[in-house]
Formats: sequence, structure tokens, C-alpha cells
Amino acid sequence: MKGVKPPRFVERPVDRPLAGVHPVLGRIYGARGVTSKDQLNHELKALLSPEGLPDIDRAVDRLARAIREGQRILLVGDFDADGATSVALGVSVLRALGAEQVDFVVPNRFTYGYGLSPEIVDLAATHSPDLLVTVDNGVASIAGVEQARTLGIDVIITDHHLPGKTLPPALAVVNPVLDSSTFGSRNLAGVGVIFYVLSRLRSRLAAEGWFESKGIRNPNMAECLDLVALGTVADVVPLDHNNRVLVAQGIARIRAGRARPGIAALLQVARRDAAKINASDLGFAVGPRLNAAGRLDDMTIGIRCLLASTLEEARSLAIALDQLNRARQELEQVMVADAEMIVSQQVAAGEGRDGICLYDPGWHQGVVGIVAGRLKDRLHRPVIAFAEAGSSAPDELKGSARSVPGLHMRDLLDAIATSHPGLLPRFGGHAMAAGLSLKRIHFKQFATVFNKLVSLNLPAESRDAIVYTDGALALDDLSLETADALASAGPWGQAFPEPLFQGEFEVISHRIVGENHLKLTVSMTGAERRRRRLIDAIAFRQAELATEPFARAYMTYRVSRNDYGDVPTVQLVVEHLVPVA
Repeated sequence: MKGVKPPRFVERPVDRPLAGVHPVLGRIYGARGVTSKDQLNHELKALLSPEGLPDIDRAVDRLARAIREGQRILLVGDFDADGATSVALGVSVLRALGAEQVDFVVPNRFTYGYGLSPEIVDLAATHSPDLLVTVDNGVASIAGVEQARTLGIDVIITDHHLPGKTLPPALAVVNPVLDSSTFGSRNLAGVGVIFYVLSRLRSRLAAEGWFESKGIRNPNMAECLDLVALGTVADVVPLDHNNRVLVAQGIARIRAGRARPGIAALLQVARRDAAKINASDLGFAVGPRLNAAGRLDDMTIGIRCLLASTLEEARSLAIALDQLNRARQELEQVMVADAEMIVSQQVAAGEGRDGICLYDPGWHQGVVGIVAGRLKDRLHRPVIAFAEAGSSAPDELKGSARSVPGLHMRDLLDAIATSHPGLLPRFGGHAMAAGLSLKRIHFKQFATVFNKLVSLNLPAESRDAIVYTDGALALDDLSLETADALASAGPWGQAFPEPLFQGEFEVISHRIVGENHLKLTVSMTGAERRRRRLIDAIAFRQAELATEPFARAYMTYRVSRNDYGDVPTVQLVVEHLVPVA
């Protein structure tokens, strides 16, 4: 977009490099707060104990009784990748534990919206469940839980979203972010929460001699860590040490060829080599294909793929998910262009905004979250994109919000709901992302209030885009050894970012490759120039920079291995490229 201020590049401070590792890694770990090699231990024994998770024993007691008595258990999930992996894990593990009647429902976002609403409870009641278990939702579902109690159905909530002032009257609410939690991490994804609950349940049943009495195998919970890794990465939760253990163990299983058929099939359609995958493959290749079902159709397709027992069965579902993802990409392209036009018109009219609200009656409800994220990244301002709620609520809009560091989105929405009763009937989410509903006639009022509160609460240091890097590399560090060390050092992800370096380079040549990529040959400037060495670089989706000649460029980049030629070489994967006059 024209007029967008370029980011400022800031090197992460390093108080003390970690000793005993590759020197470049030591610097990187020091910048991420790693002070001991114990924090790099990804063995399963390094996982936190479930002690301190609120209500986990109450949940386990009720689940154990349901299994022993052959009761009907119904899981209620969310329509994103975290919700899908949570449902698939819950269904598969409960069946392996000996539960005879386990099924699931996932709200269709276009009909029922998010969470355990009274309408979803009524739908669930048609399955005649004895017990409802929410996964990745439910902490704000007061009315839904009350409806279930009226119908005589017990409810266990497993969730990781922020609660409201009052918790639902469920039998158990297992959530690591509750004030009552003393669990060692507040960063579990929804799939991580249900993993802990089911692990505790398995231990309880084993101690009671359940598996011997029934003549069934005591399941190994490590076998479902591929699901936990996928859901954790796809939900972009912070990768603290505990989450890194979960993700690393899941990736190790996938690389070893022990992924469940659904994940193996999704990797195939995404053209990823399972033996070489990393966390970014889960986040940018597998997760979006799974999410596409919830965005455009019905997440049941994704869950069925994850539950498939054979690769043949999973492959046909993965192909369907891939086709949905391609349709989502086409919609996204059109909607982002529309959003940029709306913002340009606002700027031309002198409507400078700190908090940006966008709405178009033709937008697709399932894609507005991506639009908000794209605009947030480009403008570095909190953005909420709205679409029509659909036939279930013809006078309402559904919004998806994305924030920037320094402004807590859910708290801001709570402040709006408190200060303007009736303006914002439903909302929920996290610091950086949230969902909401409002009446169409209230859109302009809401946009005004939102912008005002953002202006008052957005810190000055959060108003400019800052890209944090790991500084410059010496010429000798631009090597295959460094590339391999970085690749094996993950998992990288949210709050534990993949290393990014910065520096000025002489541009020897550049040309467009593919549809929109810039292929460069560069060499180092400064003191390293006397040892001139040509280095390959690729700037994806930045072909527009080739319209004007430039001899030097300031770049942020990642160091990777390029195995496409006869001899492996180092390649710089360029994130930002700023021509230098």
C-alpha cells in the first residue's frame, strides 16, 4: 500500500550468550531468554506435570465414570485447526481408553457461530449425550452451560481463552489462564489442554486396573503428539519451553514416519517432505488447509481427515481441504484489495485512524480474520474486519480483530462493552486476536468508539512497525554449518522466533523468477568486502522491487540450505529488502 511507513529494524539485546552451543546459536538463545541448556531439553520427561490445572481431577473423575458406565460422551469443538486437532485427539484417545460411545459436533460458523451456545446444546441434545466436553471453547458459554443443565446434561469445559468476569456453571472448567491456576504455563493451546486432561485420565484408569480388566491396550499418549504439535503451532500460541517440548516431540514423530494418515496426507497435498518438516510447515502449509474447512465449509471435513484410519481415506479428504484452501486464497486476494481501497479512501478523506474498522457487505465471514491480519501487518494498527453474520442473524455483523503489541484486544473490547451497554453483545479472544458480533446499525458508532479507545490506549512505541533481528552475521557465518545448526535448533514460533539477521549487501544481479519472486546474487559490504564472495538470495513476493535498478540493499534475512543444485549451497531468504541509493 502506498504511504505505508517502512519498519524500523532493531537488534535484539543479548545479556549473556548461552555457552556450550554453536556461537551463533548461543547469541540467539541469549536474546530469547534461554539461560540454561535445560531449557533446550525437548524430552518428554521435561513436560510440566498437570498439577495446578484447575478442576482437572474433577474432569477426570467424571470422564472415568462415563467410560466405566458406557455413557455417551459428545465433544464440542471450535472450527479452526486448534479445535479440529482437539476434537480428533479427544475422540481417538477416548475410544482407545475404552469409551464405547464417543462422537463430536462442531458449530458451523455461518449457522451457529462460536462456542457452546444454547442452540448448539439443543443440537447436541439430539445425540442424547450424558456428558458434553468442550475443547478449545466454552469458558465464556454461560447460557449454553445453563441450557445443558436444564436438559440434564453434564458439561466439562476445556479451554485456553481468557474468561469473563463470571465462569459458566459447568461441572469442571479446565483452563490454564484462570486466576485459580497454578500450572506452570499459561500458554497451552486448546489441544494442549485436552492432551493434559486425557493423559491424567489414562493414568487414573491404569492405576485402577481398567485396561487389564477389559483386555485392552494401555494407549501411549506420545502417539497423539503429532496432533498436539499441529494444533499448537497453528493456533500461534507462545512457544514457551513446555510448548516447545510438545511441538518438538510431535515433529519428531512426523519425521520418523509415524504421523497419523490425515497429517501425512495433508503434508502430501502441500508438497512437504514429512522427513524434513519443521514447525513453519505445520503453521504455513498444513494449518491453513485444515482451517480452510472451517472458514468456507464445515470443519467436520478436517476432523474426518485427522481421524481417518488409512492413507487412502485421508488422501481424498486432504485433496478436498486443499481445494478449499485454494478457494480461500482467491477470496482473500480480492478481499484484501477491497480493504486496501477502503483504507485509501479513508486516508484521502482525511479520516486518519488509530483503530481501523472495515466492512463490506460482499465479504466472506470466514476470511475476515485473515483480512484483518494482513491489514494489521501492513498498517501496524489494530484492525477489525466485519462481514454479514448470515441468515441466522440477518441484522448482525461478525467481526474478527487483530491487534499490535502494546494493546490488549480482548480487554479493549471488554472496556467498550462496559462503557457502552448493548453496543457489543458478544465477544471473546486473546490479547492479539478476538471475535465479536454487533448489530449492523451500530457499526459506525462502534467504529468511532473503537478508534477513540485505541487512540487513548495505544502506546507511542507501538505506533511504528519494529522488526526485531538477531543482528549481523560475519561472512564466515554464512555457511551450511550455520544453516544446519539453525534448522535443527527449533522449534521456532510465536514468542520464540526463527532467527532473522540484518545487513547491507552489494547487489551483483537480480531477476524475477516464478510469478512474483526476486532472485538475487549479493556480496557483503563493509569490512568483509575485501574477501568478496557471491551469495544467492531469494526475496519471495517482492518482484515489484525489480522495476528500478539498485546496486545496494539493506536486507533482513534467514540463512537456509539450498539443495536444488548438484552441490548444496547457502541461500539467504530475504524478509525485507530496502534498496540503498
